[in-house]
Amino acid sequence: DVQLQASGGGLVQAGGSLRLSCAASGFPFEDYAIGWFRQAPGKEREGISCIDNGGGFTYYVAAVRDRFAISSDNAKKMVYLQMNNLKPEDTAVYYCAPCESDTETVTVMPPFSSWGQGTQVTVSS
Repeated sequence: DVQLQASGGGLVQAGGSLRLSCAASGFPFEDYAIGWFRQAPGKEREGISCIDNGGGFTYYVAAVRDRFAISSDNAKKMVYLQMNNLKPEDTAVYYCAPCESDTETVTVMPPFSSWGQGTQVTVSS
């Protein structure tokens, strides 16, 4: 089973930073791209970043590019999201999941559906 568990969320003031972690298990980590997704209250879940663990390629949507940085540690089967200069609009529950990406979008790789509880990020103004 593909299992991914996000952690590291919290409450931070605007302009602050947080680092999210995603622990992966149950699949060949290097064969997958893993991404970060978020869902704000009343909004659809959106993909924001994706990393190809085999080649190290990274992708970001425009809303987070230049503020967020995704990285991975293949030995530990971990994916991280360093979030800097956080804004109130970044407030959401953040999840990690297998991803697909082009230069403009990040989407979940089907048939993944085990989203789990995610980790809450709240940015106060």
